[in-house]
Amino acid sequence: MGKITRRTALFGGGAALGAWGVFKLPNPAPDMTGAGTLSQKTSPSFLNDASGLSHTPVSKHIIVEANTKERLVSRLRQEMTEARFEGRPMNVGAARHSMGGHAIPRDGTAITISSDDIAVDTAQSRMRVSSGVTWAQVISRVDPLGLSPMVMQSNNDFGVGATFCVNAHGWPVKKGPMGSTVRSCEIMMPSGDLITCSRDKNFDLFQMAMGGYGLIGIITELEVDLAKNQMLEPTFEKVSSKDFGNRFVEALNEEGVTMAYGRANVDRGNFMKDALVITYRPSADQSNIPAASGSGMMSHLSSHIYRAQLGNERMKKLRWKMEADLNPMLAGASTRNSLINEPVATLDDRDPLRTDILHEYFVAPNRFADFVDVCRQVIPASYQEFLNVTLRFVDRDPESLLSYAPVPRIAAVMSFSQEMTSRGEADMTRMTRELIDGVLSIGGSYYLPYRPHATLEQLLLAYPRAEEFVLKKRQLDPKLIYQNGFWNNYLDKL
Repeated sequence: MGKITRRTALFGGGAALGAWGVFKLPNPAPDMTGAGTLSQKTSPSFLNDASGLSHTPVSKHIIVEANTKERLVSRLRQEMTEARFEGRPMNVGAARHSMGGHAIPRDGTAITISSDDIAVDTAQSRMRVSSGVTWAQVISRVDPLGLSPMVMQSNNDFGVGATFCVNAHGWPVKKGPMGSTVRSCEIMMPSGDLITCSRDKNFDLFQMAMGGYGLIGIITELEVDLAKNQMLEPTFEKVSSKDFGNRFVEALNEEGVTMAYGRANVDRGNFMKDALVITYRPSADQSNIPAASGSGMMSHLSSHIYRAQLGNERMKKLRWKMEADLNPMLAGASTRNSLINEPVATLDDRDPLRTDILHEYFVAPNRFADFVDVCRQVIPASYQEFLNVTLRFVDRDPESLLSYAPVPRIAAVMSFSQEMTSRGEADMTRMTRELIDGVLSIGGSYYLPYRPHATLEQLLLAYPRAEEFVLKKRQLDPKLIYQNGFWNNYLDKL
């Protein structure tokens, strides 16, 4: 038997804890009015997202399956005409893996785009894709051509257009968010007109579409840069969490490093005391690159060990010991595509009484030690089950109006298991706001797609151009055709 790869090593499934991380599969949300366990509702007139807590009424939900741009545009215009005539909003989503109803138009038309329209230009290492194409479809298409997504989440079941709309990031270094790899995109504006925007054409629209949560128009097509697929070898280095920020940046500057991430321990006895720096370099032998693999037996086994941490500090310690000491001995070479070819469902908890909730914070590398202090002060004081933190590097994003990285930052992606009860939600709200206050105090920011627990004041501090975004949005869309949970919870109040 060959050497175990990074994807199949114990806790290799932890790669699923990426820019978006582990999610409960979307299902009808609980009634948040009770004091005890929350009951589940079912209705075809409601939509939910990955949190299971965004139970939102909609007028209709349609899935547009269109394998040509012409068919897609025609159907979208038809739905827009109907929605405008009936005076209801609309919004487009993909897998709806957000956690605050960000892709759901309340009392409106919810559209899911499904497509396999992918055209690859191997000479230019780029692709033109329909916005509804998933990264799994992209990898399947480009892997035989020796190519790979340049930047995407570390999971494959998100839509390409959705990734652009939340401007997600990933493992490649030193890269910015996914929007930095988009050459151009086509947007259906509130008028129904189809407009191409890029850094050279309609740049103001490009800035708003990137990380704009679909609020200025429907992304129909994107032109996106690709990277070369390679065999990559991992290296593991133990460091103090306090020293992680500076050491991580140093490691990224070392020769040959193309992908990287970090981890910190989460057991309460050694809470965020130790960390790992994991870097990837091209293997010496690139002559025989296998096809991209996906979830294997060990990935599913690791999910059981991951879940066993719930309420079990001994298991958290064991998991850290195995990840820090065993993984370096087992992990071998893997292809770039295999590292990111994992669905979020691998680590789904399938527990109707609990839900996985993600947080994500962005801090400058030289303030990471301060971030560790913030976490130590806030998280142990809650009764949330903290299961994982994955650390990434995100290069500067000077383009998006809602940029979370105006300077280079380390992203800390945190996974919590929350009771689906009123007390669980109240405690999560309190903890989230305290963490955001702490991160803002050290010059950082937080990621928008998760539970809408931040206050409006916190959002404006983290995203100082939000008011500019809203002003331009209202000018482009005076009848507010495009709305969603993010607009309703925050931006409509500005």
